Amino acid sequence: MHTHDLVLLISRAQFAFTIGFHIVLAALAIGLSLFLSVITFLWVRTRHQAYLDIMHFWQKIFALNMGVGVVTGVVMEFQFGTHWGPFTARAGAVIGPLMFYEVLVAFFIEAGFVGLMLFGLKKIGPRLHLCATLMVTVGAIVSAFWIVAANSWMQTPAGFALANGGRFVPTDWWAVIFTPSFPYRFLHMLLASVLGTALLIAACAAWHLLRDRHHPQARVMYAVSLAGVMLFAPLQILVGDLHGENTLAHQPQKVAAMEGSWQRPAPGDGEPLRLFALPDQQQQQNRAEVAIPHVGSLYLRHNLTGTITPLSAFPPADIPNVPLVFFAFRVMVGLGLLMALAAITGLVMWLRGRLFESRGLARLMVALGPAGFIAMLAGWVVTESGRQPFTVYGLMRTSESHSVLSLPLALAVIAVIAAVYLLTFGIGFKLLLRILGSRPKAGEQGAAPEMWQMLSQPEEK
Repeated sequence: MHTHDLVLLISRAQFAFTIGFHIVLAALAIGLSLFLSVITFLWVRTRHQAYLDIMHFWQKIFALNMGVGVVTGVVMEFQFGTHWGPFTARAGAVIGPLMFYEVLVAFFIEAGFVGLMLFGLKKIGPRLHLCATLMVTVGAIVSAFWIVAANSWMQTPAGFALANGGRFVPTDWWAVIFTPSFPYRFLHMLLASVLGTALLIAACAAWHLLRDRHHPQARVMYAVSLAGVMLFAPLQILVGDLHGENTLAHQPQKVAAMEGSWQRPAPGDGEPLRLFALPDQQQQQNRAEVAIPHVGSLYLRHNLTGTITPLSAFPPADIPNVPLVFFAFRVMVGLGLLMALAAITGLVMWLRGRLFESRGLARLMVALGPAGFIAMLAGWVVTESGRQPFTVYGLMRTSESHSVLSLPLALAVIAVIAAVYLLTFGIGFKLLLRILGSRPKAGEQGAAPEMWQMLSQPEEK
């Protein structure tokens, strides 16, 4: 491998590493702020002590998440200038304003009200506190709006003209923001954030219910979070199907890589559902394939004989890493089906009046605690790896987008960033487990005194 290719691989690995950490924190911020808004609304309306205790308990998680997220977000965005200079030079007129709006509008809305949400209840009163919590939710969603808009433009570019030097110049900002793929990506991301958070909360509640099924705060958390899973898991499947149809129309080789489809089936055979295969990109075939005939056509074309454009129809240089996309897609879908199973099981137990008595369901929810975020990461691998070898799909290749760095410098930077991220996340994850392990109790303290107490006192044995 040439030095140029190795530096490109290191730069891509660094960006994947940083965004992989940050996207989990951003998604948790969206989901937790929405959950806190719901819990705060229920407390303001009923003044039930359990809602207030749960609000204070999850505010500590939100504060911890914000603290770690600031570190990861700053480093991630700096890479556009340090590692992706040619991309910034050509696409900066489009991407720059979108990132600017994310920081200027969304971040300041979220940061401006998060202090009131965490520390201002006694100063501003319950109703204004609810408004502040809702504004934090709005800020988190608006932040996701601009980030997904920038990524969607890179996936399905629109509303621009090519100027001298191949620079992308915006000509229609409405088209730049609302690209053909944006609505599906935005909804898919929001639902993934809410589902991932709901599963985490349900796992925490189930863990404590397995030890005391009469614990009032755990029962409320369990019911509210499972209601979210029941509502949003089926909706995510529907949005995912629509997103898949949109991707098939605009990025057909990505869908072909997801399906491991190398050759077009014989007339009338339709696309199979490949449960397992070992894609061989060099030989353009699958090894050890296990497939169900026609079922792929059912969800891809909504009939039993429809086909898609196979990978063999595209130039080999324009095909993504098929094994990576193929397996990441199956991780995402497999976990999504498990979430749907949990939603159905939860609904059945609810209707039977056994929601809090079913230890089998509680164990399932504990096991699915990280599933939402793992599925989201797998989905982003599909999205970003499936777009390769382009940064701006069909117009600018990734090999043309990275800065010329020396190999020692590239290795040193990724080593330092990995060390900082692993240290930050290691401390944050340890604190997260300590908080989740201490179930919410009557008179639960808010974020400020509890966080200082945890940071200053040794862990209890």
